[in-house]
Amino acid sequence: MGSAAAFDFSRASLPTQLFINNEYVDPKTPATFSVYNPRDDSLVSDKVPQAGLDDVNAAVAAATAAFPQWKAITASERRRILLKFAALVRDHAEALGELTRVTLGAPYNAFGKFEIGLCADAFEYNAGWIDKFAGEAYPQQDGFMRITRHEPLGVTAGIVPWNGPLGTVGLKAAPALATGNCFILKPSEKTPFAALALGALIKEAGFPPGVFQVLSGDGQTGALLASHMQIRKVSFTGSIATGKRIQKMAAESNLKRVTLELGGKSPAVVFNDSNLDNAVTWCVNAITTNSGQVCFAASRVYVQEGIFDQFSQKYKAALEERAKRINDPEHEDTLMGPLVDKAQFQRVTGFVERGAQTNKLLTGGQRVGDKGFFIQPTVFTGVEPDAELYREEIFGPVSILNSFKTEEEVVKKANAIEYGLMAGVFTQDINKALRVASEFESGMVGINCISLNFLNVPFGGSKQSGLGRECGRSVLEHFTEPKTVMINLTY
Repeated sequence: MGSAAAFDFSRASLPTQLFINNEYVDPKTPATFSVYNPRDDSLVSDKVPQAGLDDVNAAVAAATAAFPQWKAITASERRRILLKFAALVRDHAEALGELTRVTLGAPYNAFGKFEIGLCADAFEYNAGWIDKFAGEAYPQQDGFMRITRHEPLGVTAGIVPWNGPLGTVGLKAAPALATGNCFILKPSEKTPFAALALGALIKEAGFPPGVFQVLSGDGQTGALLASHMQIRKVSFTGSIATGKRIQKMAAESNLKRVTLELGGKSPAVVFNDSNLDNAVTWCVNAITTNSGQVCFAASRVYVQEGIFDQFSQKYKAALEERAKRINDPEHEDTLMGPLVDKAQFQRVTGFVERGAQTNKLLTGGQRVGDKGFFIQPTVFTGVEPDAELYREEIFGPVSILNSFKTEEEVVKKANAIEYGLMAGVFTQDINKALRVASEFESGMVGINCISLNFLNVPFGGSKQSGLGRECGRSVLEHFTEPKTVMINLTY
């Protein structure tokens, strides 16, 4: 288990060095950037290191040197290291949560504890696969036996988003390391500190030098990783636009593998026969968790005409009740904190202001307080299919609420845009539920639930919401190369 001595970072002593080859180091070319606290826009640090080309090259060289040893260690030793790292993350959850909260603004009890737990859970889950990710053997035929095996790719990288800065580390780093790859982590420039602090835990867990490294930086650092000729895989979570650029850089460099977990505009379809209170609860939680800054938030809600008025009243009342718990993220009873920064606040309020000009506002739409980046949960009704509120990912606590008549109509509406990350259907008719679930153009579907994921099943989207999958056995396949071995039995 970890000890306090192994982890002494705090808000008063922020990690402001890169973690390369099991050591904290300054960037080779001195360059830094600034981050701010979204609760009041105060400066948190102007000394966050910006990794440049020399730093990326140093990390890749260390990973390349470490790879033969790491892929060859015994399964029990690799599992022991991953499990110890998971335990260390749990031991220091509150400190890691503080390092995230200071720039993300997510309350610890409402979100931080969950996403740090997800990181630890992911390392434990993937550690369990280490000696169970087997290949296949085919019966002898024509004098040949055929077997397959899964081999690690080599040096891999993960570019994680600001809205789940440690949870997504678990989703990317854990399967990469479990399958024998070395891994370079690039946290978001908006929430870098918890990831940088992992270096101390990486070292204490027993990862050999070069196996697991952390490089902070902005999009320039991400581009260096995506285009590097010795990195064999990059896993990215973020916007569609950035994902397309990463895929292009990966193709134009060494045709490295790419996993893209991109945006969402998830539809929740509520039928007349649904459990109304259950549907309201899921839809409210799905648009207010992390202040709506979640890729699979239920931001398009379609309710059948027979219960539309009832649902609207309950949805409005529940969101207004939730708005009473908007507060300083340092307070234990806060459920909703601020948006992550000024740029995101301006983006979300811009959508709200433009939407209010042509659509009916059911609730919300106002800033909360006179400092920081707090905003009420906001709902527009009767939004037309060509409106930006309908088609664009807002990434804040803003949803649309529309009515529908028939199953065929709502399926068509749900599938009418380029996002396909998650969808939900609420009904007590299991036949209808399964029928609608099969018709959704979506990588994930919830029945009587929405906006959730599990470590043991694939997570990802269709259409422009992504490429590849995280979680479950699927992610292990994305971090390995299948090899076919053919044995001549007549020799």
